[in-house]
Parts: sequence; C-alpha cells; structure tokens
Amino acid sequence: MGIARMRSVVIDCPDPRRLADFYSALLGWEVTSVEDDWVVVTDGRPGRLCFQKAADHRPPDWPDPDRPQQFHLDVTVDDMDKAEAEVLAIGAVKHAHQPSEDDSFRVFLDPAGHPFCLCVP
Repeated sequence: MGIARMRSVVIDCPDPRRLADFYSALLGWEVTSVEDDWVVVTDGRPGRLCFQKAADHRPPDWPDPDRPQQFHLDVTVDDMDKAEAEVLAIGAVKHAHQPSEDDSFRVFLDPAGHPFCLCVP
C-alpha cells in the first residue's frame, strides 16, 4: 500500500471557470465547486481536476525547457505527521511556504522540485 491516495490534479490558469468548463465538456464531468480563484470538476469519484487562478500565468511551451508543463498534485493522507515523515524519507523536501493555518494541508517539493500537497480528508 502507498503512503497516500490521489485527491486532485490542480492546473494553474488565468481563468479557472473557462478552463473548468472546457474540461467539463471534454470529459463529461460536472463543475462541482466555483470560487473566483478555484473551480473543481469531477465525475463523482474521489479524484478530481481543479483549476487555480494564476494572474501572471505563462502557459507551457512544451518542449521548451524555459516554459515546461506545469501542475501540482494534492494527495489525501490519514495521518499528516506520519505521511510527512514518510515522504521526507523517500526524497521530498518540505516547502518553506506553508499557507494553511489550520494544518489541513502541507506543501512539499518532489525530488525534481515540483510542488505537491499532503491533505487531510
């Protein structure tokens, strides 16, 4: 069994609702949550796609390494402290910026520097 379960794929973009509507139509998934800077689409299962506003977003220009593909993952864990120790043991680094005041999620960097979040249910 792994350390965590997949929760979300989060995609930065300049207009979350527009991109969510596109993926909703593409996948036949429902838009289930709409905020000014955050929109969620899902097919009713635990996994979901989320679209997060990034005002200064520069879209990827793959395969140009100056603007590579961009995303981060949120994964759900049952025990935040245990999961933190386990991800650190396999090569993650805890990010200096931890925006959650209620400890509902913690931000880490994978070995290549991509951010991901451990989240409690």
